[in-house]
Amino acid sequence: MSIDENLFARKVVSEVSGASDKVAEARKVLWSFPTRDEGAPRGRELGQQIVAVAFAGDIVVILSALLLTFYIRFQTPIREWGINSRPDLGDYLGYIILASVVYIGMLCYGDVYDHRNLLKLRLVTARILKWSVAWVGLILLASFMVKFEPPVSRVFCVMAWVITPSMLVIWRSVFQLRLIRTSALSALHQRVVFVGWNQHSAHLAQNFIRSPGSGYQVVGCIHGHAGERTEMSIPYLGTIDEAERIISSVAIDILILADLDYDRERILQLANACEREMVEFKVVPSYFQILVSGLHLETVSGIPVLGVSRLPLDRIVSRAVKRGIDIIGGAVGLLLSLPIIFIFGGIVYLESPGPIFYRQRRSGRNGKLFDIIKIRSMRLDAEVDGKVGWTIQNDPRRLRIGAFMRRWNIDEVPQFWNVLKGEMSLVGPRPERPELVARFKHDIPHYNARHNAKPGITGWAQIHGLRGNTDLAERINYDVWYMENWSLILDLQIMCMTFFKRQNAV
Repeated sequence: MSIDENLFARKVVSEVSGASDKVAEARKVLWSFPTRDEGAPRGRELGQQIVAVAFAGDIVVILSALLLTFYIRFQTPIREWGINSRPDLGDYLGYIILASVVYIGMLCYGDVYDHRNLLKLRLVTARILKWSVAWVGLILLASFMVKFEPPVSRVFCVMAWVITPSMLVIWRSVFQLRLIRTSALSALHQRVVFVGWNQHSAHLAQNFIRSPGSGYQVVGCIHGHAGERTEMSIPYLGTIDEAERIISSVAIDILILADLDYDRERILQLANACEREMVEFKVVPSYFQILVSGLHLETVSGIPVLGVSRLPLDRIVSRAVKRGIDIIGGAVGLLLSLPIIFIFGGIVYLESPGPIFYRQRRSGRNGKLFDIIKIRSMRLDAEVDGKVGWTIQNDPRRLRIGAFMRRWNIDEVPQFWNVLKGEMSLVGPRPERPELVARFKHDIPHYNARHNAKPGITGWAQIHGLRGNTDLAERINYDVWYMENWSLILDLQIMCMTFFKRQNAV
């Protein structure tokens, strides 16, 4: 079916009501979708052929890139760098073939040749670059451990690391552009049917429709009553009682169960029908609203159990890397900040004689309490009434120098000591006072989820202006996103942005 015909079908369906005669008319249009015999198998076969073309093209590009690297390294004036010999192509041909095989193997392992990813250029590019780093690292490691003859040039390896993925990304961009301009593009789209219509199915359908490069095409929706209408003019295919007939008749690749209110027997029938027709059966686990990237299916005593069990920072290697960065960054930060602490501590003492440091109880990882350290920015009697609360804009309790320190995060620099002690991290959700935690965990959805990570001097929410007296629910969303998507690069990005993002610093 062409795009225009598909849009026409959706328009027809969106205009019908629950009246039986109009529903029947709509279904005549809907059944003009390709049938299972002529649609899904043919589409899968064509999709596999396109993957084969991409695979063959990648091999040619990788070999060409390595040959080009050899020419630049050994046939141009830079051949004088670092080596005395000038190897012939025959000497390096074995290395080039082996490196190509290893690179292709890594890309296969990274699911670059999964037909569902061919349209996702950004994802493919990210994986090419990621495995390029591992590829050249493996080659360099092998060159150090094994005595090759002739020796492998380190300059050649570095140049190959730049040239090969660059040519691959250019080739893949051109390849995808050609696909978009041909009718073969539809073969790479997976045809999706939703069972049940709610906020989850609506959100998914919206993303699929608005993002043609997602690789999914929404065929329609199966739900309870013909009179019920979906948003966005999603075609209505029939009731749940007709689901098995629809699965066996219409070309479908994926069936997504978004409504878990159906009885167990009905869901099992759907799963069995999908298995018979080789349709992927997927379930939206709507009971899980946060930390969904940590969802993990495991088998306990032979029973599959789904739950949140793994997040990036749950891995011991990730925690070790993050702790190593914290120790180095905390030590360097504390040494560099000593003159700042001395200068501003003296100014604070002159304006308000008394302790220059302010200690306050905060909740850390897993709710463990610790004393956070700051340069005092308020009067000594700021909380004499015993009330616990946030600093507000133009807070009258603030010292004159306090406004400047808060705007530039200078009052936070003694927290490098908390980082060295292991109570905090350089980056993470900001720690909150236990009195406020006790209140917020009942009032703010998912509030306590932020305590799965160490609190930080700065964080993803802070660099987006969510600090002080701002929307707590929105702040929690940013904190949860950070924990689900943690990486060393993300931490470095947040640390750099901290120096430029000071919105709502009060």
